[in-house]
Amino acid sequence: MTKRSATDPSSDPSLNTKTPRRSEKRDVPSLDDIGEFEDAWEDELESDEDVVDADAPDGMDIDEVLPAVEESEEQPLLEAFIPGTHTLAKDEILEPDDSVYIMRHSMDVTWSCLSFDILRDSLGDERQRYPATAYVVAGTQAARSDQNELSVFKISSLHRTQRDGDDDDDNDDDDDGDALDEDAVLEFRSVPHNSGVNRVRTQPLSPSVPLVPVSQPYYTATWAESGKVHIWDIRPLIESLDVPGYAWEKSRTNRPTFTVNSHGRTEGFAMDWAASAATNPSALRLLTGDIHSKIYLTTSTSSGFNALAQPFTSHTSSVEDIQWSPSEPTVFASCSADHSIQIWDVRSKGRKSVTGIDPAHESDVNVISWNKSTHYLLISGGDDGAIKVWDLRNVSKPGSPRQVPSPVAAFTWHHGPITSIEWHPTEDSVFAASGADDQVTLWDLGVEQDDEEVGSLMNETQERGREVPPQLLFVHQGQRDVKEIHWHPQIPGAVISTALDGFNIFKTISV
Repeated sequence: MTKRSATDPSSDPSLNTKTPRRSEKRDVPSLDDIGEFEDAWEDELESDEDVVDADAPDGMDIDEVLPAVEESEEQPLLEAFIPGTHTLAKDEILEPDDSVYIMRHSMDVTWSCLSFDILRDSLGDERQRYPATAYVVAGTQAARSDQNELSVFKISSLHRTQRDGDDDDDNDDDDDGDALDEDAVLEFRSVPHNSGVNRVRTQPLSPSVPLVPVSQPYYTATWAESGKVHIWDIRPLIESLDVPGYAWEKSRTNRPTFTVNSHGRTEGFAMDWAASAATNPSALRLLTGDIHSKIYLTTSTSSGFNALAQPFTSHTSSVEDIQWSPSEPTVFASCSADHSIQIWDVRSKGRKSVTGIDPAHESDVNVISWNKSTHYLLISGGDDGAIKVWDLRNVSKPGSPRQVPSPVAAFTWHHGPITSIEWHPTEDSVFAASGADDQVTLWDLGVEQDDEEVGSLMNETQERGREVPPQLLFVHQGQRDVKEIHWHPQIPGAVISTALDGFNIFKTISV
């Protein structure tokens, strides 16, 4: 693991700042505003749709959503805002400290998205140059069922919003695309989805084969409020964004390729594709778990998909999340509102878990993530606001009496339920989490401090009434009711988050 020295979090510029400002009433975006993309540096919006006239009655002025920065010779004194320690006064609002963001953009949507997934593209891995491009698939939670959609977004011209401190005009490289005066551009294609979308997951792809050949389908699964799980081929949507004049057959694309009816009318949230599909796209396996504690497996065959009838049944309450093992093709983990984490093997008879951690949390276990580099590490987040890291080597072996192991690390920084958690795709000690307390946090378990630093930190944080964990690298705020986060697998350090009020895409200097 990479070891990093820690700095004093009380002076960490990654924490958002607060400054006195009169609160402003902000309009709710109209239906015409879908697809608008904004950044903190421009008042212009671009999309593949017509730009909304800000003077029109139903239009929306970007300054009402993201007020322009007012230049003044006298700048207000900014103070690092630490959640749980500081409280905003009546006339105070949070403002981001853009000196610690390499890139920060936000996107408003007509309907909130509970879930999304990042699509692997053919633009290359370990991308560092700007402007950047990202492909995202997301499902909506609209006011009426017939208003819901499944959309593929192509977000391009994601430019840097902060230059390095030692940059100057003489050293600017126009070919590097770092100019700050460019607009981000949003293009999208959508298909109707006749129910609210609880979760979206796309089949994994191997880095060695970054994009499924055009001749093959590219599948995305959606967990619907109706209790159905739909599998869609989003290949035509992607091609229509990338290939000028591409003609896609809407009558075929607007219908799912396959629908899993195993859950009846019982809805759910837990869903994951097997990692083995990345190397063998013809052998897809999809797990889905519902609120009535049942987990079903759907596999692909030469003639299509096959939903198996017999469920996995060891949980006693709602299955909240599922993760296939990144190293063992028949093993998966699940977490539940019954406070437990269960480990399963699809080959086991009786469809029962082979081992588990019970209880893993003091309340509902909402989310889990399996480390892709260090395969024995699993992380979990619960309704209790706790984040726990588990060493699966300490879990009872199959067939032996089950004992509850102790987590190898535990954090209680969030003061609301954990809504999403995910290990970094390449750094095995780094993870991101989001909570119902409107925070997105970035962590590094490899952080170490000497005794003097620890003593100084303890004294200062105890005076403020709360200890800041040294492993906490960054706190991103500004979104309301954050639902899900993902690291971009091909843009190192880039994070995308979805919340009640839209999407954020950012990259910090901390990771």
